[in-house]
Amino acid sequence: APGLEARPSGPASSLCPGPHFLLPDTNLLLHQIDILEDPVIKNVIVLQTVLQEVRHRSAPVYKRIRDVIQNPEKHFYSFTNEHHRETYIEQNRGETSNDRNDRAIRVAVKWYNEHLKKIEDEEKIQVIFLTNDITNKEKALEEGITAYTCEEYIKSLTANPELVDRLACVSDEGKEIESGKIIFPEHIPLSKLQQGIKSGIYLQGTYRANRENYLEATVWVHGDAEESKEIIIQGLKHLNRAIHEDVVAVELLAKDEWVAPSSVVLQDDGQNEEDIENEEEKENILKASVNKDMLRPTGRVVGIIKRNWRPYCGMLSKSQIKEARRHLFTPADRRIPRIRIETRQADTLEGQRIIVAIDGWPRNSRYPNGHFVKNLGTAGDKETETEVLLLEHDVPHQAFSQAVLSFLPKMPWSITEKDMKHREDLRHLTVCSVDPPGCTDIDDALHCREIGNGNLEVGVHIADVSHFIRPGNALDEESVKRGTTVYLCEKRIDMVPELLSSNLCSLRSNVDRLAFSCIWEMNHNAEILKTRFTKSVINSKASLTYAEAQMRIDSATMNDDITTSLRGLNKLAKILKRKRIDNGALTLASPEVRFHMDSETHDPIDLQTKELKETNSMVEEFMLLANISVAQKIYDEFPEFALLRKHPAPPPSNYDILVKAAKSKNLEIRTDSAKALAESLDKAESPTFPYLNTLLRILTTRCMMQAVYFCSGMDNDFHHYGLASPIYTHFTSPIRRYADIIVHRLLAAAIGADRTYPELTDKHKLADMCKNLNYRHKMAQYAQRASVAFHTQLFFKTKGVVNEDAYILFVRKNAIVVLIPKYGLEGTVFFEEKDKPTPKLEYNSEVPSLTVEDTTLHVFDKVKVNIVLDDSNIQHQKMRMVLVEPKILGNDTPASLSAEARSKDEPEKKKKK
Repeated sequence: APGLEARPSGPASSLCPGPHFLLPDTNLLLHQIDILEDPVIKNVIVLQTVLQEVRHRSAPVYKRIRDVIQNPEKHFYSFTNEHHRETYIEQNRGETSNDRNDRAIRVAVKWYNEHLKKIEDEEKIQVIFLTNDITNKEKALEEGITAYTCEEYIKSLTANPELVDRLACVSDEGKEIESGKIIFPEHIPLSKLQQGIKSGIYLQGTYRANRENYLEATVWVHGDAEESKEIIIQGLKHLNRAIHEDVVAVELLAKDEWVAPSSVVLQDDGQNEEDIENEEEKENILKASVNKDMLRPTGRVVGIIKRNWRPYCGMLSKSQIKEARRHLFTPADRRIPRIRIETRQADTLEGQRIIVAIDGWPRNSRYPNGHFVKNLGTAGDKETETEVLLLEHDVPHQAFSQAVLSFLPKMPWSITEKDMKHREDLRHLTVCSVDPPGCTDIDDALHCREIGNGNLEVGVHIADVSHFIRPGNALDEESVKRGTTVYLCEKRIDMVPELLSSNLCSLRSNVDRLAFSCIWEMNHNAEILKTRFTKSVINSKASLTYAEAQMRIDSATMNDDITTSLRGLNKLAKILKRKRIDNGALTLASPEVRFHMDSETHDPIDLQTKELKETNSMVEEFMLLANISVAQKIYDEFPEFALLRKHPAPPPSNYDILVKAAKSKNLEIRTDSAKALAESLDKAESPTFPYLNTLLRILTTRCMMQAVYFCSGMDNDFHHYGLASPIYTHFTSPIRRYADIIVHRLLAAAIGADRTYPELTDKHKLADMCKNLNYRHKMAQYAQRASVAFHTQLFFKTKGVVNEDAYILFVRKNAIVVLIPKYGLEGTVFFEEKDKPTPKLEYNSEVPSLTVEDTTLHVFDKVKVNIVLDDSNIQHQKMRMVLVEPKILGNDTPASLSAEARSKDEPEKKKKK
């Protein structure tokens, strides 16, 4: 039997001093995996019965336990008791499969102990049964088995008191009412929920908590695209212990109980658990001001179909009570409620970022219960915060494993005869790359030359990553899991190992590199006469930055091959861009900011808003053109399984805010088509207010939908709204995006340079892959934003207080959201503050305006704000913004509402009164 060949030597237990193995039951393994993973716990026997049930009930825990079993230092053994003559049992009549499995586990424990008695040894070796199921434990004891609950055993390990913190706090089902009054309605059991969903009494959907208001959530109903998707849930009892991303069952309320999405910002700042009255007061605020037209379908959560909990990063809010063991943990993600944990090391954990897992949420508890998992380090510390940021955005960032690295080419690498099969030698061409400064993962290079007939030959050459990453091996699996490279302010989390990303696949100058080339013959009006695709070998003649390329194009004296090639490309790019814009493509602004890092401390010193040169646009035009050409080719060849990218047109209501805001400045924005929108944005200029156009474009970006990957055989709408292109894909960045690798494989198969493989031609598998890629891209984007926000805070930490010009982007009922162009920084100015008298507030959603006392603030108004880093809450450090101008004091006249703005407003105000 597994495990019996070695003497177990583990931590000293006061309950069983002798050598022993542990044998956990299924629930223990499911709930206490954090304990079992701890290096202290060794010598554990995992039965097949238990493994099968775990696999059935939780994929993540199953994966974790498999990893532990494979780790030789842990001495975990799996025993196939179901296939062993002496431990296999039949299910008795009238016995549930659950009871049968419990019995099978006890039989195996007994069998092990009998077996161990036969071993001649001065010290008896025991197998100890661990279970938290009281009846199971009683039966075991009756049968003469040594059995403990997890807690009893862990507390007996006197040398390792820190383990107690990692115990999951799991109450016996049904025995939840220890004390305290019941706050929440009961959850309906799963079988009844499923019947109710079938018969249409309940709706099933994904629960999305609201970042700005902890008493409100929405549920996205699963089902046909036609139906209204969103149901609003408001108030603690209706939210009924659902947690962000859970799959829940919802019951719709009667129409007279429907509510409107609130525009109030409410954060849960209560320390006191018994503070339910306070909650009810806040819920009344929500109901107070409701516009009848804004009512939306409203419901309440009646049960949980699937919990989607993960380990959460955050900080301990130490209890005020002396010697207390129970503390509240505040997650970094505001959408997750606080979690109650028991720990003895609260003093050491204060000010640290820690990870906590949720165990359950009894009906009589204001917050869910959980347990401590791991300490990440001091809050505010750059390393720690980067780790938190990656964990919270689910970015895979561990070092590449040996298994993955084993599939990299052996160094020194050179191009062989075999590599040249199906390849053209293009090393003679004047190819160059143009990238941001300091770029090491160079995906793309370009060339342009005149050919005999007076036309131009233009080539886009992309790193041939799929040559190095073969389908289905460990390197491929890891790359698809990561999905994309993530760029943080001073760290890059690569999708593929550095040997490829910065060396063999990077199209650096003066070295031979394998490429995939898309080559057009064009006339001087940038009309495509011929397109061809080929695998190739290139040797780039220069890797330039955008600025260097621009300098060459503008230079009066330079006329070498590279410069001539760049000028040709630039000329064609301008024509291509003109055509695209005439076609209705959108150019939108985003206030992007880059930090200059101090070379010693790596702290941000000064930030510059990204300035775009003509050459940025030049590279972009040819990338777009290559992506469109490739999309058309792979779709023609593989209509059922081309991986494409689409950008859906936003629903008209998305534009309401933009149209109203523009109207308040006497401008008309048309949104009936992308072309109409692009043209009306171009016309929306104000001579006295040049920045207005940028603001409108920033606001337009906010109205857009996400662009997504999809599989052509599973969808019929291919259109890309932002680019105004009927078909589009990603081909030009295979070093940093996995989608491009698939597109390369499809294109290679289409031109006969490589073969297909089963997964590549399975549209359901591709559709699943697209789902993962879309998720990874979205998370990467959020992680990048969070990184900029963190570095902005570091920057302001040293700056002290500053006053800056800002523009109002949105108005809320009790706040305005402003953009500070100089820093590309967005923030909220609140007019209701704790312990301060609230000014008189009047919100008008039609004009978008908020009147504070006697000052009316409109969207796009220019204001002055005072910015300071508020680190009173070390976990959610935030930029605090206070309005400096216009001054708001009951009767002060606002100083900086321009005369023009005031004369426009005067008649308005009279009418309203």
